[in-house]
Amino acid sequence: MKIFKNSSFEKNPNIVWHKTAITRRHRELLNRHKSFAVWFTGLPSSGKSTLAHAVEENLYQMGCRTFVFDGDNVRHGLCSDLGFSHSERNENIRRIGEMVKLFVDAGIIALTAFVSPFRSDRRRVKSLLNEGDFIEIYCKCPVGICEQRDPKEHYRRAREGEIKDFTGISSPYEKPEHPDLVVDTSILSIEQGVDKVIGMLLDKKFIY
Repeated sequence: MKIFKNSSFEKNPNIVWHKTAITRRHRELLNRHKSFAVWFTGLPSSGKSTLAHAVEENLYQMGCRTFVFDGDNVRHGLCSDLGFSHSERNENIRRIGEMVKLFVDAGIIALTAFVSPFRSDRRRVKSLLNEGDFIEIYCKCPVGICEQRDPKEHYRRAREGEIKDFTGISSPYEKPEHPDLVVDTSILSIEQGVDKVIGMLLDKKFIY
């Protein structure tokens, strides 16, 4: 029986949070950098995963401890039981938000690449983290260009009715209203996009 349709269930009163001796701050000092979440959002085939992994490569070369939560990869394991209905998309992002929170607490720079089409879901993830720990990056790209790029032909299949609830075709995408950064992937190269992201992180002192 699935319970994700109402994720705000009452927690067992016998479960008590255990306060650890080693804190996030200890781990950040060991890693020699802050931990935070970088949330890449945008239409399918807008370049989220490509940009997130390219940014991770640059951060790795700078000596940062990182991990990318990729939408497709996560659905092979943690969220393999979920489909793409509205409630299942909500639950997908809820689970990822909780995982991202744990990784940030572990001192890791957590990067994510998810369509995450609904503003309410992205706000919920942001609310799990401390102020300033959530960086929202909008990979802006017109649906026509996303469709041209689509190697899996998901857009074509969605237009022909083979795939239901496909974001940008039969399901809405709610653009970020106030993203921390907009990367127009329709006109920028991967290298230019990475430079924008790394430049923003340096300017705002997320990395040194």
